[in-house]
Amino acid sequence: MEFFKYTRPFNFMGKSKFAAVISIVLILASYALLATKGLNYGVDFAGGTIVQVKYDTTAPIDEMRKKLEGNEVFANASITEFGSPDEVVIRLKTTTGSVTTDIGDLTREALKGTGNYEVRRVDIVGPKVGNELREKGIMAMLLAIAGILIYVAFRFEWRFAVASIFALIHDVSIALGAVSLSGIDVNLDVLAALLTLLGYSLNDTIIVFDRIREGIETSKKTVLAEIINESVTRTLARTTLTSLTTFFVVLTLFLFGGEIIHPFAFTLLVGIIVGTYSSIFVASPVLMWFGFSVQNYHEKLAQKAKREAEKNRMREQFESGVM
Repeated sequence: MEFFKYTRPFNFMGKSKFAAVISIVLILASYALLATKGLNYGVDFAGGTIVQVKYDTTAPIDEMRKKLEGNEVFANASITEFGSPDEVVIRLKTTTGSVTTDIGDLTREALKGTGNYEVRRVDIVGPKVGNELREKGIMAMLLAIAGILIYVAFRFEWRFAVASIFALIHDVSIALGAVSLSGIDVNLDVLAALLTLLGYSLNDTIIVFDRIREGIETSKKTVLAEIINESVTRTLARTTLTSLTTFFVVLTLFLFGGEIIHPFAFTLLVGIIVGTYSSIFVASPVLMWFGFSVQNYHEKLAQKAKREAEKNRMREQFESGVM
């Protein structure tokens, strides 16, 4: 079903230089944020303790801070609302030194007299485990990118593979810049969102590349920019509908999914926008910038068809007993 009809191709590649300037500015801004502000690593990666407390009424945050200041276990602890005024999260950069110490019991003891409440969650991650999780998370992303590079190079051609990697680096860089700017905690949920972004962006790019390859093989045109414009225009309806559907689902999670899923949904929201953009205005122009030749590609196809025809002829001669 086609919701968008077109009578002529849109000149996407005519806007590629302007799009490149926007991408470069966003990437440089993201790297500047990462270099200056950095990422706010959560307990998963930095280690520490999270205690979630829910009150019957609005949480008395100022009173809680005064109570916790007198306890050295909660030194430099941060207290923030968690989705609603009656629920808060206490974050500690350190963990209790003894496995026999229950941080939940310490919290209950320290908050006596602040009202009726319950300790709903206690998460503890040691600094060594946090470092290990961070290293393995980075390794998972690098392995995913390497696997994608091999897959696209095998399925298409090395220039297509380079173009897809450019698009993925573009998407992850801008997503990380947005995460740094927002100041959300970088934890395993954010890592999961980044890995999901890699798959989502690659899927969009592969569909565009498939249509470009089809256009190269069937079109009588020899100018790559014209073929890309026509191919991307043909995928525009699919790309728009898929992206909007995914965007509204993730937006619903972001708005109504609660504080726990907020970092995951925010990262994906940014990723969906930049991933859709990069499939058209980053991956496709890179093919031109790396000198992909339609004529050379046709010659390779002709040589491949010739080799296949020769193999079939020799097989037929062998089967008929004529050599």
